[in-house]
Amino acid sequence: MPIYRTELHVHTVLSPCAGVEMIPPVIVDAALAKGINLIAITDHNATANIGAVMQAAQGTDLTILAGMELQTQEEVHVLCLFDGLEQAEAWQRSVDARFENIPNDEEKIGEQYVVDAMGNFIRSESRMLIANVNMSLSEAVQGVDALGGLVIPAHVERRAYGLLATLGFASPIFEGLEISRHTTPEIVRKQYPQIKDFPLLQSGDVHYRDGFLGAMEFAIEAPNMKEISKAIRGLDGRKMQIVTTQ
Repeated sequence: MPIYRTELHVHTVLSPCAGVEMIPPVIVDAALAKGINLIAITDHNATANIGAVMQAAQGTDLTILAGMELQTQEEVHVLCLFDGLEQAEAWQRSVDARFENIPNDEEKIGEQYVVDAMGNFIRSESRMLIANVNMSLSEAVQGVDALGGLVIPAHVERRAYGLLATLGFASPIFEGLEISRHTTPEIVRKQYPQIKDFPLLQSGDVHYRDGFLGAMEFAIEAPNMKEISKAIRGLDGRKMQIVTTQ
């Protein structure tokens, strides 16, 4: 069964907290240099740069999944992952319908750039992307699931926007939980014994070119949500494991 070295939490220059170097060709080169062959682009409440990264990866060994890091009304960050751009764009329309148009202050928040496959500037995103969407966690799961996607709460142990630190519990509506690069499954399970039965994933939450962790390996037949879901749950011979934390 093919093995995919994976990073499911990658930001581009569309996220105001990402480095200015996080343009499509740099992302592709940095992932491949780390031995990673599957990544998800997950900008804050936005999907506009996914297609450009997909184009930049054409002809390489790197597969790009479409995603978003959604900030829910509970102030929790969740990764919304999809097989392709069409589903992600449909999800973007659902998010936009529930997202207040607050002007972005570039000096305080940071720049938010939409770029092409070479990293050339197309436009700035005028809305402040790091803001709550008027959508609950359960609504997010329902909406993403209807599009064939998967929701994974992000950096659950972190005090800022983490599911466990914010709400104190994890709902069984989630198949797995992401922990940050700064901890280990053992530490998180000891701190939050209520998640002892949840599968844990780990990511680099990549904001800079040297931030790729590649901590996860998936043994799956194909790089899609159905197969990844099976691996998280350990079904039909599909497997996942954390192989490194640095």
